[in-house]
Formats: sequence, structure tokens, C-alpha cells
Amino acid sequence: MACLSRHHHRAWLTTQDMVQRCPLSAHHCRLNDDADADPISLRSLSSAHRLFPVYAMGAPDPTPEPELDGPDPIWNAVRDEAKLEAEKEPILSSFLYASILAHDCFEQALAFVVANRLQNATLLATQLMDIFCNVILHDKPIQRSIRLDVQAFKDRDPACLSYCSALLYMKGYHALQVHRVAHALWHQGRKVLALALQSRVSEVFGVDIHPAAKIGEGILLDHGTGVVIGETAIVGNRVSLMHGVTLGGTGKEIGDRHPKVGEGALIGASATILGNIKIGEGAMIAAGSLVLKDVPPHSIAAGIPAKVISGLQDHDPSLTMKHDATKDFFSQVANNFRDEMPNGSQNPDRNEVNN
Repeated sequence: MACLSRHHHRAWLTTQDMVQRCPLSAHHCRLNDDADADPISLRSLSSAHRLFPVYAMGAPDPTPEPELDGPDPIWNAVRDEAKLEAEKEPILSSFLYASILAHDCFEQALAFVVANRLQNATLLATQLMDIFCNVILHDKPIQRSIRLDVQAFKDRDPACLSYCSALLYMKGYHALQVHRVAHALWHQGRKVLALALQSRVSEVFGVDIHPAAKIGEGILLDHGTGVVIGETAIVGNRVSLMHGVTLGGTGKEIGDRHPKVGEGALIGASATILGNIKIGEGAMIAAGSLVLKDVPPHSIAAGIPAKVISGLQDHDPSLTMKHDATKDFFSQVANNFRDEMPNGSQNPDRNEVNN
């Protein structure tokens, strides 16, 4: 498939088309499941009128595979931002031209940027760019995912200044896109090459994702450092994972042995989730937790080992990115800890927890 560029007459659905085909539901779930839910006004969502507003904010796909018949808004935004940055910082003009402005489409620019970050003495940038382009330009789902992911970074990461900055500098975004290529190569039977890419990503970005792991679209790897995702792990659409997250196994078992993370979940920093367990849709795992059992949908789990401490009234926490721990939150954690102290002992100040 040719690049999506100003030279071609194929691109993404417009915002109006997507809204008409796919009204938002109260909990961003599948349309068939929420037929009676009250629709949410796009105006109430902070990113409503940005690019890909429906996908990015968690509504179902309007079609299984959107048709591309117009300009590419993501690529146009990236080019415009690069031109402005070149004017502001002339010292970066050559870098911005080589990385973005010299290319015909988002796919080529992404391949160039990532190839140059991963190259070494034996894996040349030109070779890597050929690999990435050959996969991405012939894979429509990846073409969609790379755009939904960059939208997720722009919408959810307050440190992401622009689409251009995500493409150029966000190593969590880079690691995720290389995984998508490695995953495609893995299923083409090119497993040695897929593992080589995994190894380079681990060395350069500190992110270790097995090529066989299945990862949805609209994903945020915030910072990315220390993220480990095992071979049989599955991560649903619109999930946000903070740094240091592990989706691992519990030992030397073989077969299906890694976690399954539902759509819209938020996994806090340094959370460890082990075994073939399920993290429900819209669940939140508190930072530093050790999760060994299933977590119900739309609930908060915290602790070592983690336990469900409350439900969630918000929509998918991966989209709101609310990490604020309120007094009620801490009160529940304190109560649970106190009630399970060894030998039945209790904290003499238990009545003061809620004061």
C-alpha cells in the first residue's frame, strides 16, 4: 500500500463521519452492550475536537477497518509542527527536515526515526528502515494503530507537547511501534528477526515486549522505562501503562501464562501483574501493587498482594489518567491493612482513621 500523503487521495474518516457512525456510550463500551446508555456529549471531553476524537476517547470502532479517503490529519499536524519548530530553533532545522519534512508520509517518518535510534554497527539504519517500511506500508491495522497511539500520547501525557514531539522523542511510543513490526514479523515466521528487534528495543529503550504479545490500539506507555510484557500477554485497546509495569509469568510453566488486561485499564507505576489472570475493563491497578488474582472490571486494586479496595465511578481510567489518591482511598487501604494484622491485633487508633 502506498504512503498516506499529499500525493495520494486516501486518508482517514473525518470527525463528523466518525461521530455519526459511532455515538459515545456512557462507559465507552461496545455499542451492543450499551444500547440504552445515555450518550455523552463530545463537548464534555477535553480532546473532543482533536484528531481521532472518537477512537482516542474510548468509543468503539465505527467500522472494523476504516476507509482512507481524504487527507491524513495526523501527518499534516506533524509536518506543520515540524515547520514551526524549525523556525523557532534553526539549529534543529536539518534534524527536523531529515526526520519529518523529507518524507512523504507518517509511516516513512516513523520508520526513519526509529531506525536511527536502534541502529548499531551490525544493524544499519538503512536496513532497519527497509524492514519497518516493508511491514508498515503493507499492514493497514498497523497504519491505524501508529496514529491512534500517537493520539493517545498527545491526549493523555501532559509532557507530550505535540504530535511531532511524540514521534521524535517519546521512547515509549517508539518501543510500542517497533513491537508492532516485530509482532507482524513473528506471525510471518520471521521469529529470529522479531527477537533481534525485541533485543535492540530492550537495550536502547529499556522496554522488553515479547514479539508474540498481543497489544491493542490507542496505547500509552508513559515513559516506558522498565516495562516488561510476556509472550502470552494480551493488552486491550486504550490501555495506559506507566513505567516499571510487569506483565509476567509466575514461574517455569509453559503455555498461556501471562496476564490479560482489559480495555481502558490503567496500570500504575511499578505494578507487577503475574500469571494468566484477568484485569477487567476500566480497572485501575495502584502503583507498586503485586497482582496475583483477577481484578473485576471498573474497580481499584492496590497492595502487596493486591486486593480490590473500591469501585470506579469514572469512565475508563486510562483516558482520565487520574492518579490522585483521595482521603477516602487512603482510608480504605488503612482499614484493610488494620483488619488483617497478624494475631488478630488491631491498631488502637482505628477510630481516628476517618477523622
